[in-house]
Amino acid sequence: MADNPTSLHLFADVLARVHAICAALAKEGNWPVGIDLSRVVVEPPRDASHGDMATNAAMVLAKDAKAKPRDLAEAIATRLRADPLVEKVDVAGPGFINLTLKVSAWIDALRTILGEGEVFGRAKDASRAKVNVEYVSANPTGPMHVGHCRGAVFGDALASLLRFAGHDVAREYYINDAGAQVDVLARSAYLRYREALGEDIGAIPEGLYPGDYLKPVGQALAGEHGDKLRAMSEAQWLPIVRAKAITMMMEAIKGDLAALNIEQDVFFSERSLIESGNNRVAETIDFLRAKGDVYEGRLPPPKGAPVEDWEDREQTLFRATAYGDDSDRPLLKSDGSYTYFASDIAYHKNKFDRGFRDLVDVWGADHGGYIKRMQAAVKAVTGGQAALDVKIVQLVRLLRNGEPVKMSKRAGDFVTLREVVDEVGKDAVRFMMLYRKNDAVLDFDLAKVIEQSRDNPVFYVQYGHARGHSIFRNAREEVLHDLPAEEGARLAYLASAPVERLTDPAELDLLKRLALYPRMIEGAAAAHEPHRIAFYLYDLASEFHALWTKGRDLPYLRFIINNDAHLTKARLAMVQAVVSVLGSGLGILGVHAPDEMR
Repeated sequence: MADNPTSLHLFADVLARVHAICAALAKEGNWPVGIDLSRVVVEPPRDASHGDMATNAAMVLAKDAKAKPRDLAEAIATRLRADPLVEKVDVAGPGFINLTLKVSAWIDALRTILGEGEVFGRAKDASRAKVNVEYVSANPTGPMHVGHCRGAVFGDALASLLRFAGHDVAREYYINDAGAQVDVLARSAYLRYREALGEDIGAIPEGLYPGDYLKPVGQALAGEHGDKLRAMSEAQWLPIVRAKAITMMMEAIKGDLAALNIEQDVFFSERSLIESGNNRVAETIDFLRAKGDVYEGRLPPPKGAPVEDWEDREQTLFRATAYGDDSDRPLLKSDGSYTYFASDIAYHKNKFDRGFRDLVDVWGADHGGYIKRMQAAVKAVTGGQAALDVKIVQLVRLLRNGEPVKMSKRAGDFVTLREVVDEVGKDAVRFMMLYRKNDAVLDFDLAKVIEQSRDNPVFYVQYGHARGHSIFRNAREEVLHDLPAEEGARLAYLASAPVERLTDPAELDLLKRLALYPRMIEGAAAAHEPHRIAFYLYDLASEFHALWTKGRDLPYLRFIINNDAHLTKARLAMVQAVVSVLGSGLGILGVHAPDEMR
């Protein structure tokens, strides 16, 4: 895969032209030095009847120009009308500028896609910023459930999107293997160990993990240790059982992730932060204390909303309020052990020490109240040099034909990720988990995601890619017998197509949709919102299917014209662009792009 595309995408090209005009006007009009042009945008207008693109240049620069926005807009519009890309310019309202491009601009955009192929949409001047995306990070206490699934897919797609946008991305999993929950896991596994030795353990006591998934751990412990663990005190057997249980749970979790085609680069152990001789939590607290950000004090009683960490005692506190949080935060519990927050601060400092300046954490729906303190901590330990963006992934309601799905017997009280993937396939899971913004609750209907209809977005998008390949096969049989089957060769073959013959409004609308792809990628990467890709792909596939249907009713619009090989080749070039962009977007989302539907 090539590292860089060959040209600016169309929206970036027009923005560069608007910037150049504004810079020229600034020089001629003696505007203040160092005008900030980053506020100027070029985007699709809200109403398509207003043109192809709109810019706010006059609205945001009028104050610097000491001019009325409308007057500045007219000056910018006058110069834009002389641009060879531009067909028409209108000034609207107080000073918005609407542009209609010449048909040749969209034809050239199609040529760009054919020339760039799979790298179309990649950032031209990527920053190569090191980005750490931490996601899943489920406690190693049981199988992954459908809620973990959404965060896993979101994080993985975001990491792929950022990599496609040119960043150096690490995919990370934080193993919570040092808290009280892993001791509960160990006691639960020890019960299954006794069961494996033939003991009747009766009902699982309240407070332990009841699922059958711990039976293999008990059997493995019995096979490895025989009955030796029974003769030990809890203080002796607990670390042995805990280590074995965590190892086996992480193997199971990695297997669950692999079923979704998710492989992470780093598995970071919380326990490694507090190992004797290498206590990074203590080091981090000392580091913050030296900066004046840790002190011994007493928190006031909470006013209004409760502060869940509040205890009426002298304690070690992080000065979180100095960095935008609502309250200072405890770092040590009353028994002298570290709070979860203390470990989390050390962990994020470790990310910074490894060279990451852009941090993204993907958290579950119940962690929203933790965001401000963690962002405050990152500011403190990095001196403001790193930024933390926390993406909250909301709950998944699992349905079948509109009815809630029953819980899994194996897991105890939830539906496992593996059960869902085994039933509907990874493609349906990955696409549909992204077909809603991450902070909105998602209804996932097991029956609807395997329907073969327009109402099932994953089917409709994959069918668009497969339909393109079907058109290629038919064209090879009927008209263009030398049309290559291999993607790279086909792109080269179609690069010489007379694409200027694409003049129907529906064809041009499809070209305009295709030209939006790089801008959409840029915006999705900047906002950390991979769902934008899923939405875009559905819209693109819908327009493509609609044009195919139109050709069924109006034969002159068919993609294959038996008595006109040149027009067929031009339309196949358009189909190729659709296939390339659908394949690119599906690839970022981790969804298979099929050549035919089975």
